[in-house]
Amino acid sequence: MPVALEGTAKGERRVKPSSTDLVVVLPGIMGSTLRHEGHLVWAPSAGSALRALRTFFNSIKKLQVRSGIGDDHPADGVEPVGLMPDRHVLPGVWTPVKGYDILLARLRGLGYREAAPGADAPPGNLLPVPYDWRLSNRHNGQRLKSIVEPALERWRAHSDKDAQLVFVCHSMGGLVARWYIEQCGGAEVTRKLITLGTPYRGAVRALDPLVNGIRRELGPFSADLTEFARSIPSLYQLLPEYACVTSTTAPDGLAKTTEANLPELDTKMTIDAMAFYTTLQESEAKRPASLTSTHAIVGTKQATRTTATLNGGRVEFLDTYHDEDLSGDGTVPGVAACRPDVQLDSNTLHRIPDKHGNLQRNRAALDQVESILTARRVFVRDGGNPVNLRVSLPEVVLRSEPVTVEVTPGEPTRHPILLTVTNESGRLVQSCILKPANRAVSATLDLLPPGAYAIDTGDPDRSSHYAPVSSDVLVW
Repeated sequence: MPVALEGTAKGERRVKPSSTDLVVVLPGIMGSTLRHEGHLVWAPSAGSALRALRTFFNSIKKLQVRSGIGDDHPADGVEPVGLMPDRHVLPGVWTPVKGYDILLARLRGLGYREAAPGADAPPGNLLPVPYDWRLSNRHNGQRLKSIVEPALERWRAHSDKDAQLVFVCHSMGGLVARWYIEQCGGAEVTRKLITLGTPYRGAVRALDPLVNGIRRELGPFSADLTEFARSIPSLYQLLPEYACVTSTTAPDGLAKTTEANLPELDTKMTIDAMAFYTTLQESEAKRPASLTSTHAIVGTKQATRTTATLNGGRVEFLDTYHDEDLSGDGTVPGVAACRPDVQLDSNTLHRIPDKHGNLQRNRAALDQVESILTARRVFVRDGGNPVNLRVSLPEVVLRSEPVTVEVTPGEPTRHPILLTVTNESGRLVQSCILKPANRAVSATLDLLPPGAYAIDTGDPDRSSHYAPVSSDVLVW
């Protein structure tokens, strides 16, 4: 279906979307700004991840969720405000993630628009929905219903009575949308669910803060972050649903988190989290596929924690599953990146060789989103069989620690690799050319001042020999 142009009231011309549906955008965990009693407590400040963290730490006791809250709201005065436009990270809690500004800009470029302010203004067909990411995905799924269905009715009255919802979700946002679709009646009004890096079966990395706690080297903040992480239901609902803990008694050598007797895990919250996944899987298995089509865009080719071993009261991680490297996006392992009823080699999965925190900005991934939204064939950049890059580096380092980046091409090549380091204002601070004579090649960066940095790898000559990968590191 072609994209048409329409005139605006001022005579300007802009793209008219080829679909009349209402597009809803949901971010991942930590991807919504939060306000407490009128003051922003989790939001970027002048592009500084460190300033955002300082503001967060000043309010962290207020942000901890009381024990036993389940799917309720804590009534603590915290409310979601908007989608994070910039890089955000809570060190040790979850992966650094870039903002959602480029994703929203791409959707606006396709002709989708938010509602204009004012009671009499026409409704929009683009609806970014922030949510309190500390809370249960069940709670946020039910809240989502109260937001999107009135918006859909307004859009239908304005545009097309047959319009439906289309969700574009990053990471945990896909879990919130799935709960709404499967358990809150959303399947009847949802045409498509598009996910980017959603952990359909959880992620092993959630075991790290919940069992091991946060790095002590982070100083007085480490204890607070550990207590905070262990208080929030959403992080428990990111625990792996599949058997992932090595066990000598399990039939195939791997046990589920509810069977492994892991220290520090709240038993009730863990069981409840696994019930969350079971309910979703049972509902999806029963629902006719014709009601809502699911499109999973998954990150691949990155070293990803996939299984865990208990050693001395702590969990240690392996990047393999039954000795097989299924890779992933550096956060969500390949074995958990799709519904359990979808084969990992299914051609319904859209694979992008990039990191979890950049999928919602990756150009090839956004081309896939456009193709799914418009039902048109779209030229997918980086789709011509480029060489994949596996990029490994720490997510958090101390100021005195060097950052070592290891890059492994997916096949033997001598083509040079450009590595760049940019700060939060987008200024290039370091760059180098890597020469992969024997596949893996590494570089140790100069000591970086405190702050957050993007580490990008790709072609020095824009030849599309490599699929670009973007990583993030926080210097504390």
